[in-house]
Amino acid sequence: MPDSFDVAIVGAGAAGLAAALALTRAGRSIVVLEARTRPGGRAFTFAAQGGFPLDAGCGWVHSADRNVLAPLIEAAGFVFEKHSANWGRQSGDQGFSATEQKEFAEAFEAFDARLAAAALKGIDSPASDYFEPGTRWNNLIDAVSSYYNGAEFDRVSVLDYDAYVDTGVNWRVREGYGAAIAAVAASIAPRFECAVTAIDHRHVPVRLETQQGLVSARAVIVTVPTNLLAKERIAFSPPLPDKAEAAAGLRLGTAEKAFFLLAQPEEFPVEGHLFGRIDQTATGSYHTRPFGRPYVEAFIGGRNAEDLIREGEGALGAFALDELSALIGSAFRRRATPIAETGWARDPWVLGSYSHALPGHAGARAALAASVAERLFFAGEATHPSFFSTVHGAWETGLRAAEEALAVLPSLAL
Repeated sequence: MPDSFDVAIVGAGAAGLAAALALTRAGRSIVVLEARTRPGGRAFTFAAQGGFPLDAGCGWVHSADRNVLAPLIEAAGFVFEKHSANWGRQSGDQGFSATEQKEFAEAFEAFDARLAAAALKGIDSPASDYFEPGTRWNNLIDAVSSYYNGAEFDRVSVLDYDAYVDTGVNWRVREGYGAAIAAVAASIAPRFECAVTAIDHRHVPVRLETQQGLVSARAVIVTVPTNLLAKERIAFSPPLPDKAEAAAGLRLGTAEKAFFLLAQPEEFPVEGHLFGRIDQTATGSYHTRPFGRPYVEAFIGGRNAEDLIREGEGALGAFALDELSALIGSAFRRRATPIAETGWARDPWVLGSYSHALPGHAGARAALAASVAERLFFAGEATHPSFFSTVHGAWETGLRAAEEALAVLPSLAL
């Protein structure tokens, strides 16, 4: 491996791949250093039992009408499923009547309005402070936060929650979002199994210690997930305590999935949705027959997911199977075969799912995104001011970091 480059990029997730494409097109020499054996980071599609693709990580192309990736994905030959998401509905009104669903939607809308009003006043308290006391829907609202933020609302900043932008246009990729990201960036050849352990940025060139030896570069783009930066898995010289502090305020929530193959798929509606329970926060959200395929995709988040991950492999699937059997009937257990479950919270290269700012830390995104000494640049979904927790947000930050690096490269002599 040549040891000297214009720019070294740490991480081959969406941000790193976007930066690599932009810099390559600008004629700069780059190296992408990736700890895994594949690109994409939290965008990962795998082949399921039954022959169809499943997205272990991101699955929804959020804000598709404004999503920078949407035209790139279509140009790469992938097909979008453009049906509206049914996240707030209960198929067949199973244990959740139409009247109750309407009441829940109205309660959530009122809660969102209270959060927006608090944000206008600049109040950065826990979002849970704005629950209406005694409302029966608070637990289910909190459950939705556990999927949406990866954490319940007591761990979510009001200002950060308000800053997030979602146009409500949410699509999916039939062949898999992770597969689409890999295809869009197929021209990039990362160095796999090449984790970066230390970055000495006292001088130019910057020196990076990796599993495959020393690399030097005039500039470095760091796209490492916040939980790893907070734990200082990369040793910076000089140290960067402000970055570690910002990353700690942008912890990755826990949002996991489990998948079940259906023996009698016709029992379930295509593109259906079920909440496991409506009276508690520790419940799952179940997407039935996505794309018309014979499986159920379970979403489990927040403290409930954290507890299940600690129990070990199989606990997520067992919880989901128990909930669905209680909701639909015990016979469901015999007609559903667990085929996969995720474990992002125990994955050593991410330790979580996607970022949310803790109460009082809404300013941490800008702090994490700021460059250091005009030679270290930071990207990743957690550094986006409004599209955080998304792939297109990560992609946009990679493009931003590439522009920042290109602007200073002429002044960084080797």
